Amino acid sequence: MSKATYAYGVARIRAMEMSLFTSAVIEQLMALKSYESCLQFLEEKGWGGTDVPQDAEAILAAEREKTWRTVRELLGKDTRILDVFSYPNLFHNLKAAIKETAVSEKHGSIYYEDCSIGGKEMARIVAERDWEALPANMRDAAKEAYESFLHTKDGQLCDIIVDRAALTAVIQAGEEASDPIIRDYAESTAAIADIKIAVRSWRTGKSLDFMRRAMAECKTVSTERLSLAAMAGIDGICEYLEGTPYREGGAALKESTSAFERWCDNQIIETIRPQKYNPFSAGPIIAYMLARENEIKTVRIILTGKLNQLPDDLIRERVREMYV
Repeated sequence: MSKATYAYGVARIRAMEMSLFTSAVIEQLMALKSYESCLQFLEEKGWGGTDVPQDAEAILAAEREKTWRTVRELLGKDTRILDVFSYPNLFHNLKAAIKETAVSEKHGSIYYEDCSIGGKEMARIVAERDWEALPANMRDAAKEAYESFLHTKDGQLCDIIVDRAALTAVIQAGEEASDPIIRDYAESTAAIADIKIAVRSWRTGKSLDFMRRAMAECKTVSTERLSLAAMAGIDGICEYLEGTPYREGGAALKESTSAFERWCDNQIIETIRPQKYNPFSAGPIIAYMLARENEIKTVRIILTGKLNQLPDDLIRERVREMYV
């Protein structure tokens, strides 16, 4: 896309940013007493649509679809830039198809369709072992995960093989990208994923070998040092993070599990926020899309909490930082 085309797209994004929820709007939503009143609030803000049921998942799905449709329209022929953001769903489909094929059970609702290979085609590829039909960055992992699950029925091993391949694909996309936002997003995503693996492994007593197999090396985190730190417990992880750009994650980890999870998501917002000020690139358009994903996730957290009548303090602890 030309600079002029980007400038037009960014101008539209600037207008749409005005409708993004601020922290004050999130507080208004939090202050409502019931799940039903929250849905009413969202409808008054224009969420959902006349043909969308008054149901949380339907409204949130409609908003996500609306966002992706707009972003694809603004990017025009440059939509390949979005591939990296669909990797989680694409690699999920691979895991689901491997398990479904190996145990001969059909669960059609376990697949995502908003990625380059939907459920039906992924199931065919795995059933026929047509690995060449997969993108190059999936083939080796697909073969290894399939053979492993076929012989061991170890679902966790299957997951870590495919999940590491997904992280590696994200890192590679960042290294090859010309757009700074893709590079920054990929690095932040991979680093946070590695830190999460270390924390979960410490909590569940996983071995050093498990962590080495699950993590993917990136520029800002040494997977070997992080794995060794996790073997020493929470203090070891926090001490290691002190020497990285993610030192605040250690403080959040010591505070609570939900504070740590919130910090992980907030890192993406901190990564993309500078892109607001780069009008002649895809940065502001992609940043808006990620901001909307974060906004939708935050609204889902609040709605789930209200539906289950959780205390407001418990819900608020999980609320993510807003982009605006």
